Amino acid sequence: MHKQTHLFIDGVMTTASGEQELPVTDSFTEDIFASYRSASHDDVHRAVAAARAAWIGWSATPLAERIAAVRRVAAALAEKAEALTTAISREVGMPRKLAARIQVDAPAAAWNSYADIAADMIWETRMGHSLVQHVPVGVVACITPWNYPLHQITGKVAPALLAGCTVVLKPSEIAPTSAALLAEAIQQADLPPGVFNLVYGTGPDIGEMLISHPGIDMVSFTGSTRAGSHIAAIAGSQIKRMALELGGKSAALVLPGADLPTAVKATLASCMLNSGQTCSSMTRLLVQRNALPEVEQIVRERIGGYRMGDPADAATRLGPLVSANQREKVQAMIDSAVAAGARSVGDEQSVPDHGFFIPATVLSDVTPAMTIAMEEVFGPVLCIMCYDDIEDGIALANGTEYGLAGTVWGPVTPDTLDVARRIRAGQVDINGAPFNPSAPFGGFGKSGIGRENGCHGIQEFLEPVAIQLPTPFTESLSEYIS
Repeated sequence: MHKQTHLFIDGVMTTASGEQELPVTDSFTEDIFASYRSASHDDVHRAVAAARAAWIGWSATPLAERIAAVRRVAAALAEKAEALTTAISREVGMPRKLAARIQVDAPAAAWNSYADIAADMIWETRMGHSLVQHVPVGVVACITPWNYPLHQITGKVAPALLAGCTVVLKPSEIAPTSAALLAEAIQQADLPPGVFNLVYGTGPDIGEMLISHPGIDMVSFTGSTRAGSHIAAIAGSQIKRMALELGGKSAALVLPGADLPTAVKATLASCMLNSGQTCSSMTRLLVQRNALPEVEQIVRERIGGYRMGDPADAATRLGPLVSANQREKVQAMIDSAVAAGARSVGDEQSVPDHGFFIPATVLSDVTPAMTIAMEEVFGPVLCIMCYDDIEDGIALANGTEYGLAGTVWGPVTPDTLDVARRIRAGQVDINGAPFNPSAPFGGFGKSGIGRENGCHGIQEFLEPVAIQLPTPFTESLSEYIS
């Protein structure tokens, strides 16, 4: 078993002085395959102090040098692709073939993409007699979840560094290995000491300390709505900048005239990706009532293809959930929905002898009164809900407290686009349009505050500053002031 006892503080690997050992479990074998020693409160103080000291120089470092540093990190991460894939697949349970592409290759490439975007951004503009600069917020605490560990770390750390911020990262204790490998990559890329710091620990202990630490200027968090609400209360009381990417209960709204087989197939795929452990997955399939029999038949024909098994097996399409606790929570929500009148569609599937598995589950006859229709499940569970007319369907799509993502399926007409415009979500796809990593991602309501990805992701870590220029300055320094 691998034992990680080192944190990354002020540019060096340093022994953690915390007493708690954090076990990391293989979600398929159910064996503990690694442990990470938690930081102590003294370690956190040292990490924040290092980030504060480094911020003075890093924020003043020319953009071209920050971009070059981020590109070196990207190159070092690419060299660690095999180790990252193995670790994340074991921690999270995503089939290895998918994990390599989605969990590793995409976020590793995103470091270069962010660098490209930063190079094209306008960092200083004239507005009348004012010069508007976009300056780094300061020291950022990045707190990330377990479901897409490297992706979520990348979406915070890379843009923060490009913005000129310094970082203290606390990854999820359930899936910390990618953060450890990133620290190695950053050390290899020779970033200045203190620009990036890594501590391990639980949310209630180390996470809580980071959020409330007076040396932290901003908190960037991805996780549950419950945790996000708690973080917002603490950060808000200290008037700290925050970005919160939280839960979702996204709907695929299928309009009359849509390609029904394609819509059902794509919605199933979205819901089952990463065993349903995706905040933006389509977990509600909204169909016109008269289409329900055909929809259920399509589901019966396809659901058996989500074969459970070892994530390392190329034939596996549905891996285990991340933990026994997560499996119990998801099963309890399914049982509660069935007790309330929901009906399972498809044949019962045999579950492997070990691993935290929940079979691909599709529930029909789901109503808005059921908890499973309103709350995030974070498991491979799709709810089919019926509407009578398009207005009813739109109301149903917007009928939860979340607003992270959505999909509209319909004919290629202006009416379909008009419906998409009325969906209250941060990102809405039409007819299966692919994910765009350069477009902003984030939500309304209980899905959070702020946006990630693309230039919007970098802008989250910037503050506008207006410098008012008197006439002699604008006349004398016209070549210097753009």
